[in-house]
Amino acid sequence: MATRADSWGVLPPYDPEGLLDLAKFMERHVGPGMLLSPDGEQIPLPAEVYRVLVNVVQAMREGEAISVLPHKQRLTTQEAADFLGISRPTIVKLLERGEIAFEQPGRHRRVVLSDLLAYQRKRQKERRATLNRMTEEASEAGIYEGGPGDYRAALKTERQRLARNRT
Repeated sequence: MATRADSWGVLPPYDPEGLLDLAKFMERHVGPGMLLSPDGEQIPLPAEVYRVLVNVVQAMREGEAISVLPHKQRLTTQEAADFLGISRPTIVKLLERGEIAFEQPGRHRRVVLSDLLAYQRKRQKERRATLNRMTEEASEAGIYEGGPGDYRAALKTERQRLARNRT
């Protein structure tokens, strides 16, 4: 199974057929299994490692690139921008405004992955609160006949439908 890779991530294979078989196998076998070496030696996979593998296979099956990094991993500003899906100048502005912590051991800034994840969670929470407020306002104005819970349920259903159509 040929893959494309960069310094800290792996893109899905060009031919995802093998991932489909692996994903179906993992759906049928929900518990941790064994790692088998080429010479036949076996070792049990801890449940935590198995969960990571399930998530990796699912994401790659959906065409997503994968990065498995320790939370203490330090990233360049370009890597941090790529991680968040924004431009490098935008990440630099966020750093300078103090919205994301960073280190500057020399001339170049470095961002710790855990700080990026914290920023991402904070922004997601803010977006969810804004969406809930907008849904409530639309409901009060008679534009929308549901509440935030109805919207979240409809969004979840649509995401599941889209995921099924990708396979």
